[in-house]
Amino acid sequence: MVLAYHYITLRDGWGNDPHAISPTLYHLSQFGWLGVEVFFLISGFVICMSTWGRSLGDFVKSRVSRLYPAYWVGVLLTAAVLTIWPHVRSADNLETVLTNLTMLQQGVGVSDLDDVYWSLFIELKFYLLFALVVYRGVTYRRCVLFCGLWTVAGVVALKANSNFLSVWAIAPYSPYFIAGIAFYLMHRFKPTLLLWAIVAVEFLLAQHYVRGRLIMNVGAKASMAHGWPARVGVILAFAVMAAIALGVFDKVQWRWLVTAGSLTYPLYLLHMYIGFTLIDVLRKHVPAPVLLLAIVAFMLLLSYAVHRLVERPLGKWLRDGIQKGLQEMRRNSKSQAASESDTGRRDPEGPSNAVVDKYRVGTQRPSQ
Repeated sequence: MVLAYHYITLRDGWGNDPHAISPTLYHLSQFGWLGVEVFFLISGFVICMSTWGRSLGDFVKSRVSRLYPAYWVGVLLTAAVLTIWPHVRSADNLETVLTNLTMLQQGVGVSDLDDVYWSLFIELKFYLLFALVVYRGVTYRRCVLFCGLWTVAGVVALKANSNFLSVWAIAPYSPYFIAGIAFYLMHRFKPTLLLWAIVAVEFLLAQHYVRGRLIMNVGAKASMAHGWPARVGVILAFAVMAAIALGVFDKVQWRWLVTAGSLTYPLYLLHMYIGFTLIDVLRKHVPAPVLLLAIVAFMLLLSYAVHRLVERPLGKWLRDGIQKGLQEMRRNSKSQAASESDTGRRDPEGPSNAVVDKYRVGTQRPSQ
């Protein structure tokens, strides 16, 4: 959906609106940006599922090893292409590229090297918020409480004069994450009126934000496109997730779906400005429909190569390294706790009093 929106609707690379490819596809692809909303909906479901019964360390290990290997390759490849062929956009400077490697560039006021990276920062904020639940242990009650508190924060953020609350409430996108969590609780346990109520509230809030998202992505064409296809897209996304939650697709076990699913993340990271650059370089030599199909095929092959040659080996290396680091941290923490406990047994006043007395001596005022 996102790839179609970028390649068929946007003029980057083509020089103008690419109506010539297909007027029908052009108008349908205007709503492909909804793929990001669908991704957030899926993310709420999957993150809740994958953290059940796991520790915070396991959560950090799985997220870092999943997100960063393909992302690092995406940043470096995109920077290389934009440096060699700065036709559509330039790589700016080395500082921008290096800061983008952290995935935290938006937090420190550095522009995204590729525009698709904006959604990753939203995803990271969701991880940090849900980490509070993971830290205490993921349970049915805590997930429901998290959904309720986040919903309230999102609504309050609209009126509150608080940048902090606005940044962390992520109001236009939080309904999708929250609904995804509720859908997983339905899937793991059973549908209840409470869970359906959460989904209904988030669905209505998502519909509320559709118009703003439409204007953000379509711009002046929003008045021509109207909003109903986008609203229908949100309805379909919630309907499909409801079907998944209710087990309608449990018997779908096609093995190729695993490979296809593995390609979506590197494809998302690589396709935009590398694709735009290729379109700009080749559009005068290859018919538009043929060029579009060729670039999509190339991007799928490139994504497969990144998945097999980078994500798998580097992801395993990161998991193993983080696991060893966590084990070392726990071992040293236990040793420190045992040492402090032993010191406390030898000191009748206890270690805390000894530390406080030492601090007082070091900071005592001179007598007047």
